[in-house]
Amino acid sequence: MAVPDVHSCMRPLLQFTGDGKEHTLPEARQVLSAQFQLSAEDLKVVMGNGQRLFDNHVSWAKIRLTQAGLLISPRPKFIQITEQGLAALAQDPPPVPPKPPCPKDETPDEILERAYQQIRAALAAELLGLIKAGSPHFFERLVVELLLKMGYGRNRAEAGRAIGGVGDGGIDGVIHEDRLGLDTIYIQAKRWEATVGRPEIQKFVGALQHKRARKGVFLTTGSFSAEAVDSVSHSEPHVALIDGRQLVEYMLDLNVGVTTRATYELKRIDSDYFTEE
Repeated sequence: MAVPDVHSCMRPLLQFTGDGKEHTLPEARQVLSAQFQLSAEDLKVVMGNGQRLFDNHVSWAKIRLTQAGLLISPRPKFIQITEQGLAALAQDPPPVPPKPPCPKDETPDEILERAYQQIRAALAAELLGLIKAGSPHFFERLVVELLLKMGYGRNRAEAGRAIGGVGDGGIDGVIHEDRLGLDTIYIQAKRWEATVGRPEIQKFVGALQHKRARKGVFLTTGSFSAEAVDSVSHSEPHVALIDGRQLVEYMLDLNVGVTTRATYELKRIDSDYFTEE
């Protein structure tokens, strides 16, 4: 089944603590995951910050029950039901705090992540449009900058000579993978709107084989057909494909062509700080 939302976790969490003893959230998550019959795949669902979605929902269920006076934290990392919580359990069914006015009962973490992803998607679309509208020389310079940020090329001057002007059998450039120049990567860069098909990829692979090269990177502002992707899945030499969508994602991750407008710090309680020896 799908990961239950925060509101769905609240009553089971309150019932779990109904024995009046102190419990930890990991214990609660284990019991609730079995109660909801969550699969291993369900428990692998993570948020953008790396936290498991189910863990996040149980944590926020605990927070909302605590805010309602039904649970307390008697000491760091532990939860316990209150007298008010026991009174609520005596009712059938036990009442829980109402859902907050959030879409799909999202937690604040999920709201923030959704907003971030929307901003990132809009920025990526704008970025790709600017790249496609630029000149071939600009695209070559962009590829150089991106490769440098990814750790390829010994220096900017060398990387700057790597792209453009080669035009040798489908190869647009060569760049060193390591500082000693013991391994090289051959590059094909296409500022295309169209979909790159299998013939273009096969041409590039043939050029790599002619050079006895072991690695190649094919970049395009467009996309790759399913046949093109399949053609490199078992090819030798190995070829990495970077389409327009992946290109701008790398640019965003590596700060190529973008600047940071604002930074927000999300803090949490350091429970170890409050642990008395």
